[in-house]
Amino acid sequence: MSEDLFLTIDVGTGSVRAALVDRRGKVVEIAAREHEQIVPQFGWSEQRPIDWWNGVIASIREVLSSEPDASRRIAAISACGQMHGTVLVDDRGDLARETAPLWNDKRTIGHVAAFEKVHRPDSYLADSANPATPAWPGFKLQWLRDSDPEAWRRTAAVLMPKDWINLRLTGEVAMDRTDGGASFLMDPRTGEWSERMISLLGLDMAKLAPLRNPVEILGHVTAKAARETGLREGTPVLVGGGDYPVALLGSGVCRPGIGSEVMGTSAIITAIAEKPLLDARVSNVGTVEGNWGAFMLLESGGDAMRWARRAIHEKQVGYEEIVAKAAEAPAGADRLFFMPYLSGERLGDHRNARAQFFGIGAAHGLAHMHRAILEGVAFAVKRHINTLDRISGAPIERVIASGGGAKTKLWMKIKASVYGIPILVPAEAECGIVGCAAMAATATGLYSRVEDAAEAYVRYSEEILPDRRWAETYRPMQGFFERLYFHSQSLYDDLDRLPS
Repeated sequence: MSEDLFLTIDVGTGSVRAALVDRRGKVVEIAAREHEQIVPQFGWSEQRPIDWWNGVIASIREVLSSEPDASRRIAAISACGQMHGTVLVDDRGDLARETAPLWNDKRTIGHVAAFEKVHRPDSYLADSANPATPAWPGFKLQWLRDSDPEAWRRTAAVLMPKDWINLRLTGEVAMDRTDGGASFLMDPRTGEWSERMISLLGLDMAKLAPLRNPVEILGHVTAKAARETGLREGTPVLVGGGDYPVALLGSGVCRPGIGSEVMGTSAIITAIAEKPLLDARVSNVGTVEGNWGAFMLLESGGDAMRWARRAIHEKQVGYEEIVAKAAEAPAGADRLFFMPYLSGERLGDHRNARAQFFGIGAAHGLAHMHRAILEGVAFAVKRHINTLDRISGAPIERVIASGGGAKTKLWMKIKASVYGIPILVPAEAECGIVGCAAMAATATGLYSRVEDAAEAYVRYSEEILPDRRWAETYRPMQGFFERLYFHSQSLYDDLDRLPS
């Protein structure tokens, strides 16, 4: 029987997913196993890498059982995973520390503050591609070095989540350049570890895994891993990539001019560029095909609707009812504005930003408030699009939408009209799985470039065009939103100084 399948693995924050994908890019079977976040104290978030591996074993065995002779039909294995989760392993490949701090862990905030006090962004952006934030593994390693010196002493290699799964599959140690580029430790000009950034943070380069390209073959399934998972010994395993850049590929976002918006709890807008955009307001991640994804994150994207359901309705209505109510109000909500900064901002001088309604009049009602929330998130993301367009000089021509928010048709129409560009929604929601399959297809010679594989594999279920009348209403409102944003910043520090 021919090798007509790829096995893909996605190590997410909430679950591990394994899928069989055929040579045409169709998902044949998928299985998932959930795992928990551990919160030892406020602001901390970690997981046990062994839970990821147990989930991988169970989900692989489930998908293998769904297809006849599946293990022998797998041409290659390709994994992606949550980024920034910092795994320490010893010289035998065993965990040097039972848990790994995750991307959303804030325990490094003191190390970030100390770094920012001494170093202005323009002094290091060219060496790191990114401004300082608690998410980056570089700062997590500082904390681990200082707070768990015994684990740090035993550490032979620092890995990201998918790298640790690959180690268990192949016995090989490596990190790819998408995860490396989002570590605060990789030089974006060379694609190698930055001696300067490692020195500034006081870390040990010898503990960092070798950097490789995502589509390279890392190694092959060992006899031990084959016994545990049911896979065929010797099956090729790719280096793989971070879940976000792999999902960009799997949604067709792999050339300049195309943007991505992922709408979950947050809203992340990404513009593809040939080089990182070096600006303190912008973060950058390397992409699978070798470009860079410059991105800006709105902390409260879908979370704004979740807040409305809790705060306004005490969770007594569903999201569908909230959207239906919003649809009763006209475009522009009769000049009612919502500033969606419920959780502050990720970067900038006002991480302590707050949300607000502005312009409430006696004629406004619940429908206006709900529509203003949907529109406020769109205005905030459009502000980020404008920033990326100005810095890059190459405006985003269309946006590929994914995540839970992409399922809300009213919100998508509002956004297309605010952005002034079409929005496309992928037919296959599991963009990470599709991206992994595109990498595997390229690594095995089915396609010469991952861009070609993505073009063959990615289909779109719908295209949402701007509504001309709505766009005319939103255009001047966007300018007002920008001024309201600017003038509100002068009040946040004063607000924090008021007695609680």
